[in-house]
Amino acid sequence: MAQKELVHEVYFETDKSDIPESEHTKLLAFLSEIESMDIEKISIYGFCDDRGSRDYNLKLSNDRANNIRELFSNNEFDESVIINVDGKGEVLLKVVQEENIEKIRGLNRKVQIIVKQVFPPKPIVETKPKDAAEILSGDIKAGDNIVLENILFKTGYSYLLPESVKTLENIAKVMLKRKDIYFTIQGHVCCTQNGRDALDRKTKKRNLSVTRAKYIYDYLAKKGVDKKRMKYVGMRRKFPLGGEAKYDRRVEILVTYVGENN
Repeated sequence: MAQKELVHEVYFETDKSDIPESEHTKLLAFLSEIESMDIEKISIYGFCDDRGSRDYNLKLSNDRANNIRELFSNNEFDESVIINVDGKGEVLLKVVQEENIEKIRGLNRKVQIIVKQVFPPKPIVETKPKDAAEILSGDIKAGDNIVLENILFKTGYSYLLPESVKTLENIAKVMLKRKDIYFTIQGHVCCTQNGRDALDRKTKKRNLSVTRAKYIYDYLAKKGVDKKRMKYVGMRRKFPLGGEAKYDRRVEILVTYVGENN
């Protein structure tokens, strides 16, 4: 049985390529719907109404499609599955009733997003993450960079997935005991172009890697870890791991100093 394609349409104002706020909200909801899917490919096609010259409509429809692709990137969506981004120009006007002309034109000013899932779905391979708390409890030195393997964030946000909370609790316990460790918390994002930071969907600011690092910093401080031992920094998308996108939504601890544990 073939996998059904998912289709989402984004509608635009006359002569505009910017995504309207109402459509932006719906599009983010659609991204949330497909983020956990095993996607084979995504196609993004832009369209215009029947007004305007052919060249104008081709450019406008292409701009609309590219703005949708940019939103995918800004919100940490893996762009490698986006294989088609194309402006198709105008949609010919099919008038049913005279009073329907403007409504029909409004429906023709759109971008169509077609999502095709992998079928059958790829098997899930379970891997046991490294225990960061165990590593931090052991023999470490300045310069060690420890990936917090099970500290995973919800796409586009700076709060943890539920399965990561216990890991962070264990790290906090270790850091309370290991008063000899001074460290920098480094936040990372996935999928954005040219090493840019991603948008925090909650605040709409392009500083998601910073807010992820600060989330960990604030949590450890709340648990009693001395702020003088900690710093936090956003690394944007400078150091992708090269695997699944979710693993780039990560935090690492860079050990800056190890003294005597009193």
